[in-house]
Amino acid sequence: MNLSFFNQFSSPSFLGIPLILISLTLPALLLPSPGNWWVTNRLSTLPLWLINFITKQLMTPLNKKGHKWALILTSLMIFLLLINLLGLLPYTFTPTTQLSMNLALAFPLWLATLLTGLRNQPSATLGHLLPEGTPTLLIPALIMIETTSLLICPLALGVRLTANLTAGHLLIQLISTATMALSSTMPMVSILTFLVLFLLTILEVAVAMIQAYVFVLLLSLYLQENI
Repeated sequence: MNLSFFNQFSSPSFLGIPLILISLTLPALLLPSPGNWWVTNRLSTLPLWLINFITKQLMTPLNKKGHKWALILTSLMIFLLLINLLGLLPYTFTPTTQLSMNLALAFPLWLATLLTGLRNQPSATLGHLLPEGTPTLLIPALIMIETTSLLICPLALGVRLTANLTAGHLLIQLISTATMALSSTMPMVSILTFLVLFLLTILEVAVAMIQAYVFVLLLSLYLQENI
């Protein structure tokens, strides 16, 4: 029983070929391709408004130098948002429940922000490792602590996204299993658990959107510190 609960997080494969690449490219197929019909189609204004809103929210904390990252951050936000929401559908696989994938997204982007700071303002970037006015005896310890906290940033990004989505999927599966098990013996209790499942599903939709936003927002804050 415990093993079956975690089977949903195993990467699917067919004839030994991992299918995670297909699940990563599927969200891109759902995005409409630009064309002349965008000018007169009212339905197309909704994704355009959403993209403009996301871009505005992400670029607000950044100065003009950080606006060069608008395309990368907005694309990452939409990518994570689609994957998280599609993963809530029945019989689907959520790639963002894999810690390896989240770290593969977090580490290069975090490293890019750090290298940007070291190139543009090396003194200020390295100055974060040692607060001003630190006693001489505490300098080695504080440098080690600040360096460790700096290196933990991409790990925290990946673990936060993985843990929140994994916990939500496990709760949904546990409550849905309880609902099906109680439907024949205690129908009234089963109805109550179904209501809890419905509310939890709505909550998980909100969590999927919030976690995608938090992931990209923290990256933008790391970028702001280095520009």
